[in-house]
Amino acid sequence: MAERLIYLPLGGAGEIGMNAYVYGYGEPGRERLIVVDLGVTFGDMDSAPGIDLIMADVAWLEANRDRIEAIFITHGHEDHVGALGLLWPKIQKPIHCRRFTGALARLKMEELGQPAEHIHIHAPRPEVIQAGPFQVQFVPISHSIPESSALIIDTPAGRIVHTGDFKLDGTPVVGEAFDPVMWHEIANEGQGIKVLTCDSTNVFVKHPGRSEAVLADPLREFIAGQNQMVVATTFASNIARLRTLAEAAIASGRQICLLGRAMRRMVTVGIETGILTNFPPVISPEDAAEMPRDKVMLIVTGSQGERRAASAQLSRGRYLGIELKEGDSFLFSSRTIPGNERGVIRIQNSLSELGVDLFDADDGLYHVSGHANRPDIEAVHDLLKPQIVIPMHGEHMHLREHAKLAEAKGIPAAIATNGTMLELSGEKPRVVDRIDTGRLYLDGNVLIGAMDGVVRDRIRMALNGHALVTVIVDEDDRPIPDAWVELSGLPERGRAGVPLADNIEGELAEFLDRADDRTVMNDDRLEEAIRKITRQVSMEEIGKKPEVTVMISRLAAE
Repeated sequence: MAERLIYLPLGGAGEIGMNAYVYGYGEPGRERLIVVDLGVTFGDMDSAPGIDLIMADVAWLEANRDRIEAIFITHGHEDHVGALGLLWPKIQKPIHCRRFTGALARLKMEELGQPAEHIHIHAPRPEVIQAGPFQVQFVPISHSIPESSALIIDTPAGRIVHTGDFKLDGTPVVGEAFDPVMWHEIANEGQGIKVLTCDSTNVFVKHPGRSEAVLADPLREFIAGQNQMVVATTFASNIARLRTLAEAAIASGRQICLLGRAMRRMVTVGIETGILTNFPPVISPEDAAEMPRDKVMLIVTGSQGERRAASAQLSRGRYLGIELKEGDSFLFSSRTIPGNERGVIRIQNSLSELGVDLFDADDGLYHVSGHANRPDIEAVHDLLKPQIVIPMHGEHMHLREHAKLAEAKGIPAAIATNGTMLELSGEKPRVVDRIDTGRLYLDGNVLIGAMDGVVRDRIRMALNGHALVTVIVDEDDRPIPDAWVELSGLPERGRAGVPLADNIEGELAEFLDRADDRTVMNDDRLEEAIRKITRQVSMEEIGKKPEVTVMISRLAAE
């Protein structure tokens, strides 16, 4: 049986976030596998109330664990490494990454009691990691976090370039610049590049991307022009931005205070790994609260509207002794990720009520993207000249547009959303299987499946309320007519003007008094009848059908 090269996205294809990709080579159904990235996305109150983190369901990987050679992590963003500690026990294979990413990965593993010795740190190209039939190199590429890497994956069927997240930045402030000379060499080695699996995030942005370095002067001018306290928020992982903001504050005669655990962690890891050098000294929140307001700048977490982050805490009044006042300035030096708009607007409105002046990145002065725009993606196509393009990291419309972009240049492409297995051995990609994929939710400290019903029931209760009905069946197997109804999340009174619980109890009393023995003796029948009556009365009275829990207690005969 002929061997083949396959690609299977489990997360991050058809969506932004929770990246998880699989490559395989070998006989069909017996391919040796490598995993690239294990990331998360964040729950929201609309679609996943109460859920902290969402990640790809790796049931397929669990079922094929004996075929997996290794896990490779491209960089340290949460949507690429955030699920590592949670999902590693299901896979239990060596983890390969670079130094800065490895420091973050180690924290992820240790926080959850997982053995961090399985993390292996590697130098970038030309070091080669052998993983079964794969020879893998980490290739420096610019992004909004240090030591981001594309992967060169050499296989018996040809060379794959997996870009990870990237941009074309020759002056990234912190981290490695994009090196077109090196990439030209990569493209021309051996038989060239068989497959380019490429970031699609900004495929609709038609102007070339801008360098992180262009922000230094606008940020310095902005901070120097403020007369009271200045607060700036951005992604905690964007160490280059943190450095630019900090240096602008020092140049304006201000001291720097970092607020937020993730912000402090990233700076600490950056300094410890040697990535972040000469970072200005910082002061404590206590010292910041005592300083003149025009002599301090806060750099804080919460740019995406997170409820518990420092930005949200400050917007609610006082945080760690620091209180924002009228005339202070608050800068959002970041782009709002689609889906987070409501949370960000909520914080901005709360800040406005305090009299704080708001500034954002909409005019392009105070933020640049970490992803390649359309002209940059085209430039990479032209530079690498791949035989096949597979768009990744994007919603369906991004993948489709990227595929059209490649095909317009005569390069075969395929739209592979989560669960779509492609064979890449031939001249064109082709779908060879569909894998059932889903999501895992971190609910508190427990992993639950999307099909477990927990989130579904929570949404139903949030939308429709809940009724708890308790019924007692006596020693003679006759129900006591008095049922007890407790309501949660429902109006106290219906349109009849009487308490809703009393109304339901009255209808249930009539039913229980006349219920036949066949119904009373069968818990399932009795429960279903009670649930139906409860929902009918609620619908008539308040226009809602609540979730109903029925408790049936049977008294034993003496």
